[in-house]
Amino acid sequence: MTDKMDEKKGGLEEIRIGIFICDCGTNIAGHIDCSAVTSYAATLPNVVYAKENLYTCSESGIAEIINGIKQHNLNRVVVASCSPRTHQPLFQSSCSQAGMNPYLFEMANIRDQCSWVHMQQREGGTEKAKDLVRMAAAKAAFLEPQKDIEASLVARTLVIGGGVAGLSAAEGLAGMGIEVILIEQKSELGGLLRQIDTLGPEGDKASERISGLIGALKACPNVTIHTDSKMQDIAGYIGNYDVTIHQEGREEPIKEKVGCIVVATGALPLRPEGLFGYNGTNVITQIELEQMLKNKSFDAKDIVMIQCAGARCKERQYCSRICCMIAVKNAMIIKKQNPGANVHVLYRDMQMYGTEKEQMLWDARGMGVRFDIYDPDQPPEVKDGNVRFFQPLLGKPRDISYDLVVLSTPMVPREDAPNLSQMMRVAIDQNNFFMEAHAKLRPLDFATDGIFVAGSARYPATVEEARSQGLGVASRVATILFKDKLVTSAIVAEINPETCVGCLGCQQMCPYEAITYNPELNACEVNTILCKGCGCCASTCPSHSAQLKGFKPQQLLRQIRAV
Repeated sequence: MTDKMDEKKGGLEEIRIGIFICDCGTNIAGHIDCSAVTSYAATLPNVVYAKENLYTCSESGIAEIINGIKQHNLNRVVVASCSPRTHQPLFQSSCSQAGMNPYLFEMANIRDQCSWVHMQQREGGTEKAKDLVRMAAAKAAFLEPQKDIEASLVARTLVIGGGVAGLSAAEGLAGMGIEVILIEQKSELGGLLRQIDTLGPEGDKASERISGLIGALKACPNVTIHTDSKMQDIAGYIGNYDVTIHQEGREEPIKEKVGCIVVATGALPLRPEGLFGYNGTNVITQIELEQMLKNKSFDAKDIVMIQCAGARCKERQYCSRICCMIAVKNAMIIKKQNPGANVHVLYRDMQMYGTEKEQMLWDARGMGVRFDIYDPDQPPEVKDGNVRFFQPLLGKPRDISYDLVVLSTPMVPREDAPNLSQMMRVAIDQNNFFMEAHAKLRPLDFATDGIFVAGSARYPATVEEARSQGLGVASRVATILFKDKLVTSAIVAEINPETCVGCLGCQQMCPYEAITYNPELNACEVNTILCKGCGCCASTCPSHSAQLKGFKPQQLLRQIRAV
């Protein structure tokens, strides 16, 4: 193959590259000379068309690409604009609309990698943009047409967890006609909401809310519920997962085949052993206060609530988000039941996000709930019916007598979260909460395709947040299971069995467990559905048997030589 010619249908085809330079408003054009880059692009080898656009990702910009392919008979397209991570699929689809193989598309990131990092260097930034465009064009000449990978789908979903998020996800999926298998560790559905009295700020009874969700789900004929159950094993990949479920009292495990998995295992309130004299009687937690209010066994008159009990400390550096709202809600309930009660809330910072929650704080103040800040370096001392804390605004300690101390403890992940993450090959953060693929672009997806997360398993969430995330996950699952077949990107690794010596170096490096060893061939093989095209195997293989499509040595070397 030469720079000028490309093999196609047994013959040779002239390489015809079209380059589209994006101004991105002022994001790019405000810092580099896009017109100069466009003029330069037109002089590059194999380039027959170069065009500057204000916004290439706009409707008019996409039309320019489609028209350019048709009018100039382009068989390679380069777009120089922003991040391939966000816009490459859009530009590839426009190539497909024009009849060109989408894998003959290349992208140069002249925003993140050029204009944004050289804002005060217009001349130098312009020269670097030319370099990036030249490199992209050099690689584009050696791109090869690829075909998307297709696989079968099992139109069933496994939901792990029977709390608000899990019930909402199952309800949404069942309503769309997708068969659902829901498993719950406890003997009853409902999760943590079963221990809650009322929900703020509306004041709805938690028992009524959860019974409504459970009743609606049990009425669905396409939902199978397994209580007293937990995951034992998971194998397979998106569209075809084999799951093994252990159920108490049953000797044989339950085996199911599903297309997607939803993790909605929730979280638990911390039991603050050794903190602030916690004893479960007159020094309790907010969840224990909820049970007292629910059972109508609350009769204390002098109540002190201490925020961040066990949170934002060395052991747990995160803010649990919902503790402040729960404390304010319960303080208001106490004042409504007994206006003469004295309620003090000792806090470091009040986390009341959202207008409704912020209004709760002002309403609580209006009802007579006292809020006092304390210094985290000098935490409150609870002893002999008295809470002493240092008031930094007054510059001196204060004493408050109490009948009851209520500790606002953080939500913590379940103990089995690390084991479940290893079983499913999904990430958890430093606190053992499950970690989404991307906080903004894919907030309900795991990096592992076909597995999703919702509710407090991801991070402490309110009931409404858990509900919306559960329904959101149902929509994400539907985008996969409503298809007749699974179609994934062709940018995956491939291993040449004739040169592979079976050293297993690629298998050890693969983070997605997509590579297996075939003893009959004495070579490794790639599961193209599991492969994410990270390239770890290609960079590791000593015999160069493993290569990544779209990033083969000759393509990368052409980029290097172009520099």
